[in-house]
Amino acid sequence: MADKQFDVLVIGGGPGGYVAAIRAAQLGFKTACAESNPYADPKGEPRLGGTCLNVGCIPSKALLHTSHLFEEAEHAFPTQGIRLEGKVSIDVPVMIGRKNKVVDQLTSGIKGLFKKNKVTFLAGHGSFEGNGPAGYVVRVGAETVEARHVIIATGSKPRHLPGIPVDNRIVCDNVGALDFDSVPKKLGVIGAGVIGLEMGSVWRRLGAEVTVLEALPDFMSFADADVAKEALKVFTKQGLDIQTGVTIGETKVGADGVSLAYTGKDGKEATLECERLIVSVGRVPNTDGLNASTVGLEVSDRGQIVVDGHCRTNLPNVYAVGDVVRGPMLAHKAMEEAVMVAEIIAGQAGHTNLDTVPGVIYTSPEIAWVGKSEQQLKAEGVAYRAGKIPFMANGRALGSGDPTGFVKMLADANTDRILGVHIIGANASELISEAVVAMEFGGAAEDLARICHAHPTLSEVVHEAALAVDKRPLHF
Repeated sequence: MADKQFDVLVIGGGPGGYVAAIRAAQLGFKTACAESNPYADPKGEPRLGGTCLNVGCIPSKALLHTSHLFEEAEHAFPTQGIRLEGKVSIDVPVMIGRKNKVVDQLTSGIKGLFKKNKVTFLAGHGSFEGNGPAGYVVRVGAETVEARHVIIATGSKPRHLPGIPVDNRIVCDNVGALDFDSVPKKLGVIGAGVIGLEMGSVWRRLGAEVTVLEALPDFMSFADADVAKEALKVFTKQGLDIQTGVTIGETKVGADGVSLAYTGKDGKEATLECERLIVSVGRVPNTDGLNASTVGLEVSDRGQIVVDGHCRTNLPNVYAVGDVVRGPMLAHKAMEEAVMVAEIIAGQAGHTNLDTVPGVIYTSPEIAWVGKSEQQLKAEGVAYRAGKIPFMANGRALGSGDPTGFVKMLADANTDRILGVHIIGANASELISEAVVAMEFGGAAEDLARICHAHPTLSEVVHEAALAVDKRPLHF
Protein backbone atom coordinates (compact mmCIF):
# COMPACT_ATOMS: atom_id res chain seq x y z
CA MET A 1 0.00 0.00 0.00
CA ALA A 2 1.13 3.54 -0.74
CA ASP A 3 1.80 5.86 2.17
CA LYS A 4 -0.71 8.44 0.91
CA GLN A 5 -3.61 8.51 -1.55
CA PHE A 6 -4.81 11.43 -3.62
CA ASP A 7 -7.26 12.11 -6.41
CA VAL A 8 -4.71 14.22 -8.27
CA LEU A 9 -0.93 14.26 -7.97
CA VAL A 10 1.00 17.00 -9.76
CA ILE A 11 4.70 16.34 -10.37
CA GLY A 12 6.48 19.69 -10.52
CA GLY A 13 5.85 22.99 -8.74
CA GLY A 14 6.50 25.56 -11.46
CA PRO A 15 3.82 27.73 -13.14
CA GLY A 16 2.19 24.72 -14.78
CA GLY A 17 2.42 22.54 -11.69
CA TYR A 18 1.29 24.84 -8.92
CA VAL A 19 -1.56 26.25 -11.02
CA ALA A 20 -2.71 22.72 -11.92
CA ALA A 21 -2.68 21.78 -8.23
CA ILE A 22 -4.59 24.88 -7.14
CA ARG A 23 -7.24 24.53 -9.86
CA ALA A 24 -7.69 20.80 -9.18
CA ALA A 25 -8.17 21.53 -5.46
CA GLN A 26 -10.65 24.29 -6.26
CA LEU A 27 -12.64 21.72 -8.24
CA GLY A 28 -12.94 19.51 -5.17
CA PHE A 29 -10.14 16.99 -5.70
CA LYS A 30 -7.83 15.83 -2.93
CA THR A 31 -4.62 17.17 -4.48
CA ALA A 32 -0.89 17.00 -3.85
CA CYS A 33 2.04 18.68 -5.59
CA ALA A 34 5.51 17.11 -5.53
CA GLU A 35 8.55 19.33 -6.04
CA SER A 36 12.22 18.74 -5.37
CA ASN A 37 14.46 21.64 -4.43
CA PRO A 38 16.93 22.44 -7.22
CA TYR A 39 17.18 26.12 -6.30
CA ALA A 40 19.20 27.73 -3.53
CA ASP A 41 17.13 28.76 -0.54
CA PRO A 42 18.66 30.85 2.27
CA LYS A 43 16.77 28.80 4.86
CA GLY A 44 17.36 25.48 3.12
CA GLU A 45 13.62 25.02 2.59
CA PRO A 46 12.01 23.51 -0.52
CA ARG A 47 11.23 26.10 -3.17
CA LEU A 48 8.11 26.23 -5.32
CA GLY A 49 7.75 28.31 -8.48
CA GLY A 50 10.03 26.39 -10.83
CA THR A 51 12.39 28.08 -13.25
CA CYS A 52 10.04 31.03 -13.81
CA LEU A 53 9.91 32.35 -10.27
CA ASN A 54 13.35 31.23 -9.11
CA VAL A 55 15.76 31.72 -12.01
CA GLY A 56 13.71 32.91 -14.98
CA CYS A 57 10.81 35.27 -15.65
CA ILE A 58 10.60 37.01 -12.28
CA PRO A 59 14.25 37.61 -11.31
CA SER A 60 15.18 38.64 -14.85
CA LYS A 61 12.40 41.24 -14.89
CA ALA A 62 13.59 42.60 -11.55
CA LEU A 63 17.09 43.09 -12.99
CA LEU A 64 15.72 44.52 -16.23
CA HIS A 65 13.73 47.08 -14.24
CA THR A 66 16.71 48.14 -12.15
CA SER A 67 19.02 48.40 -15.15
CA HIS A 68 16.36 50.36 -17.05
CA LEU A 69 16.11 52.89 -14.21
CA PHE A 70 19.91 53.16 -14.18
CA GLU A 71 20.03 53.89 -17.91
CA GLU A 72 17.15 56.36 -17.61
CA ALA A 73 19.02 58.22 -14.88
CA GLU A 74 22.16 58.35 -17.01
CA HIS A 75 20.67 59.27 -20.36
CA ALA A 76 16.95 60.14 -20.20
CA PHE A 77 16.89 62.34 -17.10
CA PRO A 78 19.14 65.10 -18.55
CA THR A 79 17.01 65.41 -21.69
CA GLN A 80 13.99 66.14 -19.47
CA GLY A 81 15.75 68.69 -17.33
CA ILE A 82 16.47 66.39 -14.39
CA ARG A 83 19.95 67.01 -13.02
CA LEU A 84 21.83 64.56 -10.81
CA GLU A 85 24.85 65.66 -8.82
CA GLY A 86 27.89 63.51 -9.62
CA LYS A 87 28.12 60.28 -11.61
CA VAL A 88 25.34 57.71 -11.42
CA SER A 89 26.61 54.38 -10.07
CA ILE A 90 25.19 50.92 -9.53
CA ASP A 91 25.57 48.83 -6.39
CA VAL A 92 25.35 45.33 -7.87
CA PRO A 93 25.02 43.43 -4.56
CA VAL A 94 22.10 45.65 -3.55
CA MET A 95 20.48 45.09 -6.98
CA ILE A 96 20.91 41.32 -6.66
CA GLY A 97 19.63 41.45 -3.08
CA ARG A 98 16.46 43.24 -4.16
CA LYS A 99 15.95 40.66 -6.90
CA ASN A 100 16.30 37.86 -4.35
CA LYS A 101 13.73 39.46 -2.04
CA VAL A 102 11.20 39.60 -4.89
CA VAL A 103 11.83 35.91 -5.62
CA ASP A 104 11.54 34.95 -1.94
CA GLN A 105 8.25 36.81 -1.58
CA LEU A 106 6.64 35.14 -4.58
CA THR A 107 7.93 31.61 -3.98
CA SER A 108 6.82 31.68 -0.34
CA GLY A 109 3.50 33.08 -1.52
CA ILE A 110 2.77 29.86 -3.41
CA LYS A 111 2.98 27.92 -0.16
CA GLY A 112 0.36 30.27 1.19
CA LEU A 113 -1.83 29.61 -1.84
CA PHE A 114 -1.44 25.86 -1.30
CA LYS A 115 -2.55 26.23 2.30
CA LYS A 116 -5.50 28.40 1.30
CA ASN A 117 -6.64 25.89 -1.34
CA LYS A 118 -5.85 22.77 0.76
CA VAL A 119 -3.14 21.46 -1.58
CA THR A 120 -0.69 19.04 0.06
CA PHE A 121 2.92 19.92 -0.70
CA LEU A 122 5.27 16.93 -1.00
CA ALA A 123 8.96 17.81 -0.91
CA GLY A 124 10.82 15.53 -3.32
CA HIS A 125 11.10 14.48 -6.93
CA GLY A 126 8.23 12.37 -8.22
CA SER A 127 8.98 9.22 -10.21
CA PHE A 128 6.65 6.45 -11.32
CA GLU A 129 6.89 3.08 -9.56
CA GLY A 130 3.98 1.32 -11.25
CA ASN A 131 0.25 0.82 -10.98
CA GLY A 132 -1.75 0.44 -7.80
CA PRO A 133 -5.29 -0.75 -7.10
CA ALA A 134 -6.69 2.79 -7.39
CA GLY A 135 -4.27 4.52 -9.75
CA TYR A 136 -0.58 5.18 -10.26
CA VAL A 137 2.07 4.69 -7.61
CA VAL A 138 4.65 7.47 -7.51
CA ARG A 139 7.68 7.71 -5.26
CA VAL A 140 8.28 11.14 -3.74
CA GLY A 141 11.39 11.17 -1.61
CA ALA A 142 11.16 8.42 1.00
CA GLU A 143 7.43 7.78 0.64
CA THR A 144 5.08 6.44 -2.00
CA VAL A 145 1.92 8.14 -3.18
CA GLU A 146 -1.02 6.66 -5.08
CA ALA A 147 -3.13 8.91 -7.27
CA ARG A 148 -6.04 8.35 -9.66
CA HIS A 149 -4.82 11.17 -11.90
CA VAL A 150 -1.25 12.39 -12.48
CA ILE A 151 -0.27 15.71 -14.07
CA ILE A 152 3.38 15.97 -15.11
CA ALA A 153 4.72 19.54 -15.04
CA THR A 154 8.45 19.04 -14.65
CA GLY A 155 9.45 21.97 -16.89
CA SER A 156 12.76 22.40 -18.68
CA LYS A 157 16.44 23.11 -18.11
CA PRO A 158 19.04 25.11 -20.06
CA ARG A 159 20.64 23.43 -23.06
CA HIS A 160 24.41 23.52 -22.84
CA LEU A 161 26.99 23.30 -25.62
CA PRO A 162 29.62 20.55 -25.83
CA GLY A 163 33.09 21.80 -25.04
CA ILE A 164 31.80 24.82 -23.07
CA PRO A 165 31.35 23.68 -19.45
CA VAL A 166 28.95 25.84 -17.45
CA ASP A 167 30.13 26.65 -13.92
CA ASN A 168 27.72 29.59 -13.40
CA ARG A 169 30.63 31.76 -12.36
CA ILE A 170 32.64 32.47 -15.51
CA VAL A 171 30.48 30.56 -18.01
CA CYS A 172 26.81 30.93 -17.11
CA ASP A 173 23.39 29.81 -18.22
CA ASN A 174 20.25 31.69 -17.15
CA VAL A 175 20.93 30.81 -13.50
CA GLY A 176 24.41 32.34 -13.26
CA ALA A 177 23.52 35.30 -15.50
CA LEU A 178 21.17 36.51 -12.76
CA ASP A 179 23.80 36.51 -10.04
CA PHE A 180 26.89 38.36 -11.24
CA ASP A 181 28.68 39.98 -8.31
CA SER A 182 29.90 42.89 -10.44
CA VAL A 183 29.45 44.37 -13.91
CA PRO A 184 31.87 42.66 -16.31
CA LYS A 185 33.88 44.91 -18.59
CA LYS A 186 33.32 42.53 -21.49
CA LEU A 187 30.43 40.06 -21.69
CA GLY A 188 29.91 37.41 -24.35
CA VAL A 189 26.48 35.93 -25.08
CA ILE A 190 25.97 32.83 -27.22
CA GLY A 191 22.43 32.91 -28.58
CA ALA A 192 20.27 35.86 -29.62
CA GLY A 193 17.03 34.45 -28.27
CA VAL A 194 14.87 35.85 -25.50
CA ILE A 195 17.23 35.04 -22.61
CA GLY A 196 20.35 36.19 -24.45
CA LEU A 197 18.84 39.52 -25.46
CA GLU A 198 17.32 40.22 -22.04
CA MET A 199 20.44 39.34 -20.03
CA GLY A 200 22.68 41.06 -22.55
CA SER A 201 20.53 44.18 -22.19
CA VAL A 202 20.72 44.14 -18.39
CA TRP A 203 24.51 44.13 -18.25
CA ARG A 204 24.95 46.39 -21.28
CA ARG A 205 22.85 49.09 -19.59
CA LEU A 206 25.02 48.81 -16.48
CA GLY A 207 28.21 49.36 -18.45
CA ALA A 208 29.37 46.06 -19.92
CA GLU A 209 30.62 45.79 -23.49
CA VAL A 210 28.36 43.04 -24.85
CA THR A 211 28.89 40.83 -27.90
CA VAL A 212 26.06 38.50 -28.94
CA LEU A 213 26.93 35.54 -31.19
CA GLU A 214 24.03 33.85 -33.00
CA ALA A 215 24.36 30.70 -35.12
CA LEU A 216 21.34 31.37 -37.33
CA PRO A 217 21.93 33.58 -40.37
CA ASP A 218 19.05 35.94 -39.58
CA PHE A 219 18.49 37.91 -36.39
CA MET A 220 15.31 36.98 -34.49
CA SER A 221 14.08 34.71 -37.27
CA PHE A 222 11.24 33.63 -34.94
CA ALA A 223 9.70 37.12 -35.08
CA ASP A 224 8.02 39.15 -37.79
CA ALA A 225 10.71 40.33 -40.22
CA ASP A 226 9.81 44.03 -39.79
CA VAL A 227 10.07 43.73 -36.02
CA ALA A 228 13.39 41.89 -36.24
CA LYS A 229 14.80 44.54 -38.57
CA GLU A 230 13.74 47.37 -36.24
CA ALA A 231 15.03 45.53 -33.16
CA LEU A 232 18.45 44.94 -34.73
CA LYS A 233 18.71 48.62 -35.62
CA VAL A 234 17.72 49.77 -32.12
CA PHE A 235 19.84 47.24 -30.21
CA THR A 236 22.89 48.02 -32.34
CA LYS A 237 22.41 51.73 -31.70
CA GLN A 238 22.21 50.99 -27.97
CA GLY A 239 25.60 49.30 -28.11
CA LEU A 240 24.92 45.56 -28.42
CA ASP A 241 27.35 43.99 -30.90
CA ILE A 242 25.11 41.37 -32.56
CA GLN A 243 26.70 38.93 -35.00
CA THR A 244 24.67 36.30 -36.87
CA GLY A 245 25.67 33.25 -38.89
CA VAL A 246 28.42 32.45 -36.38
CA THR A 247 30.10 29.08 -35.90
CA ILE A 248 31.57 28.58 -32.43
CA GLY A 249 35.05 27.06 -32.26
CA GLU A 250 37.40 26.26 -29.41
CA THR A 251 36.59 27.85 -26.07
CA LYS A 252 39.20 28.30 -23.37
CA VAL A 253 38.00 29.11 -19.86
CA GLY A 254 40.41 30.58 -17.36
CA ALA A 255 40.16 31.87 -13.83
CA ASP A 256 39.46 35.41 -15.00
CA GLY A 257 37.61 34.99 -18.27
CA VAL A 258 36.93 33.22 -21.53
CA SER A 259 38.64 33.10 -24.90
CA LEU A 260 36.19 32.00 -27.56
CA ALA A 261 37.19 31.32 -31.17
CA TYR A 262 34.48 31.65 -33.81
CA THR A 263 33.93 32.01 -37.54
CA GLY A 264 31.74 34.85 -38.74
CA LYS A 265 29.12 34.89 -41.49
CA ASP A 266 31.78 36.15 -43.88
CA GLY A 267 33.98 33.14 -43.19
CA LYS A 268 36.58 35.12 -41.27
CA GLU A 269 37.96 33.68 -38.06
CA ALA A 270 37.91 35.79 -34.91
CA THR A 271 38.36 35.51 -31.16
CA LEU A 272 36.18 36.95 -28.43
CA GLU A 273 37.88 37.69 -25.13
CA CYS A 274 35.46 38.32 -22.28
CA GLU A 275 35.26 38.22 -18.50
CA ARG A 276 31.96 36.38 -18.47
CA LEU A 277 30.11 34.26 -21.00
CA ILE A 278 26.37 33.55 -21.04
CA VAL A 279 25.23 30.45 -22.94
CA SER A 280 21.58 30.85 -23.98
CA VAL A 281 20.91 28.36 -26.76
CA GLY A 282 17.49 27.08 -25.79
CA ARG A 283 16.07 24.68 -23.25
CA VAL A 284 15.35 20.95 -23.05
CA PRO A 285 12.44 19.18 -21.30
CA ASN A 286 12.94 17.73 -17.81
CA THR A 287 11.95 14.10 -18.24
CA ASP A 288 14.97 12.53 -16.55
CA GLY A 289 14.07 10.78 -13.33
CA LEU A 290 10.38 10.32 -14.10
CA ASN A 291 10.97 6.59 -14.63
CA ALA A 292 8.58 6.87 -17.58
CA SER A 293 9.39 3.42 -19.00
CA THR A 294 8.08 1.70 -15.86
CA VAL A 295 4.51 2.66 -16.75
CA GLY A 296 4.99 2.90 -20.52
CA LEU A 297 4.74 6.68 -20.75
CA GLU A 298 5.58 7.80 -24.30
CA VAL A 299 8.49 10.24 -24.59
CA SER A 300 9.71 11.59 -27.95
CA ASP A 301 13.28 11.55 -29.26
CA ARG A 302 13.51 15.21 -28.20
CA GLY A 303 12.69 14.30 -24.62
CA GLN A 304 9.17 15.71 -24.75
CA ILE A 305 6.22 13.83 -23.32
CA VAL A 306 3.87 13.07 -26.20
CA VAL A 307 0.39 14.55 -25.71
CA ASP A 308 -2.72 15.33 -27.72
CA GLY A 309 -4.42 18.71 -28.06
CA HIS A 310 -5.77 18.45 -24.53
CA CYS A 311 -2.44 17.41 -22.96
CA ARG A 312 -3.46 13.77 -22.52
CA THR A 313 -0.56 11.32 -22.67
CA ASN A 314 -0.79 7.76 -24.03
CA LEU A 315 -1.68 6.59 -20.52
CA PRO A 316 -5.21 6.92 -19.13
CA ASN A 317 -5.53 9.66 -16.48
CA VAL A 318 -1.95 10.89 -17.03
CA TYR A 319 -1.47 14.39 -18.40
CA ALA A 320 1.55 16.62 -19.08
CA VAL A 321 1.73 20.41 -19.39
CA GLY A 322 4.18 23.26 -19.96
CA ASP A 323 7.78 23.05 -21.11
CA VAL A 324 7.79 19.26 -20.97
CA VAL A 325 5.37 19.04 -23.94
CA ARG A 326 5.07 20.55 -27.43
CA GLY A 327 4.50 24.24 -27.96
CA PRO A 328 6.27 27.38 -26.77
CA MET A 329 8.20 27.14 -23.51
CA LEU A 330 6.36 29.95 -21.75
CA ALA A 331 5.03 30.20 -18.21
CA HIS A 332 1.65 31.58 -19.28
CA LYS A 333 1.20 28.75 -21.78
CA ALA A 334 1.92 26.25 -19.00
CA MET A 335 -0.65 27.89 -16.72
CA GLU A 336 -3.33 27.80 -19.41
CA GLU A 337 -2.70 24.11 -20.03
CA ALA A 338 -2.73 23.47 -16.28
CA VAL A 339 -6.21 24.96 -15.86
CA MET A 340 -7.42 23.09 -18.95
CA VAL A 341 -6.25 19.71 -17.64
CA ALA A 342 -7.70 20.21 -14.16
CA GLU A 343 -11.06 21.14 -15.66
CA ILE A 344 -11.00 18.15 -18.06
CA ILE A 345 -10.38 15.84 -15.10
CA ALA A 346 -13.47 17.40 -13.51
CA GLY A 347 -15.52 16.63 -16.63
CA GLN A 348 -15.55 20.21 -17.87
CA ALA A 349 -14.67 21.49 -21.34
CA GLY A 350 -11.12 22.74 -20.77
CA HIS A 351 -9.39 24.30 -23.75
CA THR A 352 -6.08 25.96 -24.67
CA ASN A 353 -5.54 27.80 -27.96
CA LEU A 354 -1.84 27.70 -28.79
CA ASP A 355 -2.47 30.05 -31.73
CA THR A 356 -3.21 32.92 -29.35
CA VAL A 357 -0.39 32.43 -26.86
CA PRO A 358 1.53 35.74 -26.90
CA GLY A 359 5.31 35.96 -26.97
CA VAL A 360 7.24 38.76 -25.25
CA ILE A 361 10.84 39.92 -25.02
CA TYR A 362 11.34 42.36 -22.14
CA THR A 363 14.12 44.41 -23.67
CA SER A 364 13.88 48.16 -24.20
CA PRO A 365 11.93 48.60 -26.37
CA GLU A 366 9.79 45.62 -25.48
CA ILE A 367 8.77 43.21 -28.23
CA ALA A 368 5.48 41.30 -28.22
CA TRP A 369 3.50 39.34 -30.75
CA VAL A 370 0.57 36.97 -31.18
CA GLY A 371 -0.57 34.97 -34.18
CA LYS A 372 1.11 34.69 -37.57
CA SER A 373 3.96 36.83 -38.89
CA GLU A 374 3.88 38.36 -42.34
CA GLN A 375 6.45 35.90 -43.67
CA GLN A 376 4.37 32.98 -42.34
CA LEU A 377 1.25 34.23 -44.11
CA LYS A 378 3.18 34.65 -47.36
CA ALA A 379 4.61 31.13 -47.08
CA GLU A 380 1.12 29.73 -46.47
CA GLY A 381 -0.34 31.67 -49.39
CA VAL A 382 -2.86 33.50 -47.20
CA ALA A 383 -4.23 36.74 -48.63
CA TYR A 384 -3.93 39.47 -46.00
CA ARG A 385 -3.93 43.22 -45.42
CA ALA A 386 -1.52 45.00 -43.12
CA GLY A 387 -1.73 48.14 -41.01
CA LYS A 388 1.44 49.58 -39.48
CA ILE A 389 1.65 52.68 -37.28
CA PRO A 390 4.78 54.07 -35.58
CA PHE A 391 4.77 55.20 -31.95
CA MET A 392 6.30 58.43 -33.24
CA ALA A 393 2.77 59.42 -34.28
CA ASN A 394 1.44 58.97 -30.72
CA GLY A 395 1.21 61.85 -28.27
CA ARG A 396 1.69 59.71 -25.15
CA ALA A 397 4.83 58.09 -26.59
CA LEU A 398 6.30 61.46 -27.51
CA GLY A 399 5.41 62.94 -24.14
CA SER A 400 7.10 60.07 -22.31
CA GLY A 401 10.24 60.49 -24.37
CA ASP A 402 10.21 56.98 -25.85
CA PRO A 403 8.53 56.91 -29.29
CA THR A 404 10.60 53.98 -30.65
CA GLY A 405 8.91 51.22 -32.65
CA PHE A 406 5.50 50.48 -34.12
CA VAL A 407 2.38 48.32 -34.05
CA LYS A 408 1.70 46.08 -37.03
CA MET A 409 -1.63 44.34 -37.55
CA LEU A 410 -2.32 41.61 -40.10
CA ALA A 411 -5.87 40.70 -41.10
CA ASP A 412 -7.45 38.29 -43.57
CA ALA A 413 -8.02 40.08 -46.88
CA ASN A 414 -11.47 38.52 -47.28
CA THR A 415 -12.93 38.28 -43.76
CA ASP A 416 -10.87 41.00 -41.98
CA ARG A 417 -10.28 38.53 -39.12
CA ILE A 418 -7.10 39.42 -37.23
CA LEU A 419 -4.35 36.91 -38.02
CA GLY A 420 -1.42 38.45 -36.18
CA VAL A 421 -0.30 41.52 -34.24
CA HIS A 422 3.34 42.48 -33.76
CA ILE A 423 4.56 45.27 -31.48
CA ILE A 424 7.95 46.74 -30.76
CA GLY A 425 7.84 49.64 -28.36
CA ALA A 426 7.27 50.71 -24.78
CA ASN A 427 4.77 48.57 -22.84
CA ALA A 428 4.40 46.11 -25.71
CA SER A 429 3.98 43.32 -23.14
CA GLU A 430 0.79 44.97 -21.88
CA LEU A 431 -0.52 46.23 -25.22
CA ILE A 432 -0.47 42.76 -26.80
CA SER A 433 -3.29 41.61 -24.51
CA GLU A 434 -5.84 43.62 -26.47
CA ALA A 435 -4.86 41.72 -29.60
CA VAL A 436 -5.03 38.38 -27.76
CA VAL A 437 -8.56 39.11 -26.55
CA ALA A 438 -9.70 40.20 -30.02
CA MET A 439 -8.24 37.09 -31.65
CA GLU A 440 -9.70 34.75 -29.01
CA PHE A 441 -13.14 36.09 -29.88
CA GLY A 442 -12.48 35.80 -33.62
CA GLY A 443 -12.39 39.58 -33.88
CA ALA A 444 -11.77 41.60 -37.02
CA ALA A 445 -9.50 44.61 -37.47
CA GLU A 446 -12.70 46.62 -37.90
CA ASP A 447 -13.78 45.57 -34.40
CA LEU A 448 -10.71 47.19 -32.85
CA ALA A 449 -11.03 50.15 -35.17
CA ARG A 450 -14.56 50.80 -33.83
CA ILE A 451 -13.58 50.62 -30.15
CA CYS A 452 -12.97 53.89 -28.31
CA HIS A 453 -9.45 54.05 -26.87
CA ALA A 454 -8.57 56.52 -24.11
CA HIS A 455 -6.51 59.54 -25.13
CA PRO A 456 -3.63 60.01 -24.71
CA THR A 457 -2.50 56.39 -24.35
CA LEU A 458 -0.09 54.06 -26.08
CA SER A 459 -3.06 51.79 -26.85
CA GLU A 460 -4.15 54.31 -29.46
CA VAL A 461 -1.37 52.98 -31.69
CA VAL A 462 -3.14 49.60 -31.70
CA HIS A 463 -6.33 51.44 -32.65
CA GLU A 464 -4.57 53.30 -35.45
CA ALA A 465 -3.00 50.08 -36.76
CA ALA A 466 -6.49 48.55 -36.96
CA LEU A 467 -7.67 51.60 -38.90
CA ALA A 468 -4.61 51.34 -41.15
CA VAL A 469 -5.59 47.82 -42.17
CA ASP A 470 -8.45 49.56 -44.04
CA LYS A 471 -6.13 52.43 -45.09
CA ARG A 472 -7.92 55.01 -42.97
CA PRO A 473 -5.62 55.95 -40.05
CA LEU A 474 -6.51 59.28 -38.47
CA HIS A 475 -3.18 60.40 -37.03
CA PHE A 476 -0.60 59.09 -39.47
